[in-house]
Amino acid sequence: MSPLAKYYVGAGVVSVLALLILPSLVAWLIVIGVLAGPVVAYFMLDESQRARLRRVRRRQIGK
Repeated sequence: MSPLAKYYVGAGVVSVLALLILPSLVAWLIVIGVLAGPVVAYFMLDESQRARLRRVRRRQIGK
């Protein structure tokens, strides 16, 4: 399993557990944080860093 897929599975598990255990508003804030964190981090990269990340991902797709 790729590292990206592991992240998706982990985010899904955390989201489901938060929705089951915590009060509704707190759980939704955690779900939004877990899903929005990587998006915000990606947009904080320079354009050259984003391009490098895309190249690395494309190389790993064929594996």
